[in-house]
Parts: sequence; C-alpha cells; structure tokens
Amino acid sequence: MDVVTLGETMVLLTPNTNGLMRYAQQFGRKFGGAESNVCIGLARLGHAASWVSRVGDDEFGRAMVSFIRGEGVDVSQVKTDPSAPTGLYFKEIRRENDVRVYYYRSSSAASCLHKDDISEDYIKQAKFLHVTGITPALSDSCFEAIFYAIEVARQHKVKIVFDPNLRKKLWSEEKARETLLAIASKADIVLPGVEEGEFMFGETQPDVIGKRFLELGAQLVVLKVGAKGSIAYTHEKKTEVPGFKVDQVIDPVGAGDAFAAGFLSGQLDGLSLEGSLQRGNALGAMATMTYGDVEGLPDRQDLKGFTQGISVDVNR
Repeated sequence: MDVVTLGETMVLLTPNTNGLMRYAQQFGRKFGGAESNVCIGLARLGHAASWVSRVGDDEFGRAMVSFIRGEGVDVSQVKTDPSAPTGLYFKEIRRENDVRVYYYRSSSAASCLHKDDISEDYIKQAKFLHVTGITPALSDSCFEAIFYAIEVARQHKVKIVFDPNLRKKLWSEEKARETLLAIASKADIVLPGVEEGEFMFGETQPDVIGKRFLELGAQLVVLKVGAKGSIAYTHEKKTEVPGFKVDQVIDPVGAGDAFAAGFLSGQLDGLSLEGSLQRGNALGAMATMTYGDVEGLPDRQDLKGFTQGISVDVNR
C-alpha cells in the first residue's frame, strides 16, 4: 500500500443553478472529503491508496463506498455504522470566486470513528500515513483514533504526512491550535497553507512559517501559496516552484487535497522535490477548473497534456 488515510467523506449536494441557495429547486449529488479526495487523486495516477472511515447503514453510505471503490481506492477498512447517518454538506456557488460550504455532520457515522477501527497491520504496510486536522475535531473518539494511527505509523517507521486543513467552526481556536501543533510535531511532512501557518504561529512570512514547522520536528515543510505555487523547506534548503495559470477558477474547494495527491504522487514516483512540487501545483490548478471536489483530478495522460511545455526537470 502506498498511502493510507482516515477521515470523513460526506454527500455533497450542489444546486444546479448558481446564486443564493434559497432559490435552488434541484441539486446534483456528489461526494467529497479531504482524505478520500487525496486517495482518489492518487488512484487516478496509478497509486495504491486506502481510505479508512465509517459510513451510515443507509443509501448514501452505500453509494459513497461504491463510488470511492469505483475510483480504484481500497475501502476494505471502511465500517458500516447502523446507529448513525452518513454526513452531508451543501456547496453554494453564489458567483465566480464566491463559493460557500455548509456542513451537516453532527453525530454522523464518521464522527464515531474509534481507534479500535484502526488496524495496526494495515497501517504498517503503507509508505505514507496521511492525516488532516479535520478528523480530530469531529469527536473525542476521532481525536483518539488519529493519534493512535500516528503512533502506530511512528512505531513502524511509516512516514506521516499532515495537512492542517483548518476548520475553525468545528472547535475552539485554543483546542484547534494545540492539536494542530501536536500533530505537526509528530509529522515527517507538513503541508500547510499560509493562513494555517498564521493561525498556528501568528506569523505571515512564508520563510518564518517554514522555519517554525521545521523547529517542531518536520523533515519537510511544503507551503501552499495559492496561485503563486508552492515552497518547500528542509533544514538544508528552500525550493520554490511557481503555480500554473488558471484563466477562470470554477470551484476552488478541494484544490489543497489535489495538491497533496500530486505532491505525494511525485514522491512515490521518485521525482525530485521540484518535480513533486510541480505535480502538486498542476493537480491543484486542475481541480479548480471543474465543479466538484474530485471531478477535475487527472489521470496520467491528462496530467501530461496539462503540463506540456513546462521546463522544470522532474527527474532526479
């Protein structure tokens, strides 16, 4: 297994027309969740990815598992919870560059994820464990599950990749900051955005944010700087790769997850750090050009076509 991740995926309902959702008459149904988005992005590029979670014993849950399995993701570790529903959220696209998301996930099946749902034997076979800051915010049992998975990975020398993915509405800022810093201190690779660095450290300068994460213990910090691209920091050097120009952003939700999938794909393929950043930038850009969290994620042929003409040397 290349990557194992755990967290909540929800039913995504989007009005068939843009504008205020109060006027919507019909909705399209999709699925979205940070961790499964990353898995699908990796699977489309030919990597072995596994999503660990819980879904409700309902039609939404069955449809979700079927969809994610159909994308080539291993769902063998997903549990069906007969006592809690599958969560859902709405995406309101009011106008260009104004997308709002509303979550209905209280007491969802995935928020009941427990450390007993985590298989040590399963995690220890992976090359990477990918975690986000969303899952520990969902419930006390999710909090324990994340830290248990992290400890298992550390014991078996599985590299831990952490995307803070800050969600302020899920918990207090004090608890969020404390938890995100604790996870970052145990991670090998951290994938923050500038806003998350500012929240965690009170700093706005990318170089300072990168340094602070390295001081916590990370071996590699990859800072996402939006349309400008991404910057990687190690104790030895700083590496910056510009982003791809996108003429029109259709839907920015899921771009960070796409970046994570692209970057990890590059690392799994043995690309240079510059090549991995470029691939992450490409997937992040492509994700914004299509409605839906995963609908814009490319296969290898699509990726090659998108990046043709780029001069970065992606081989070691």
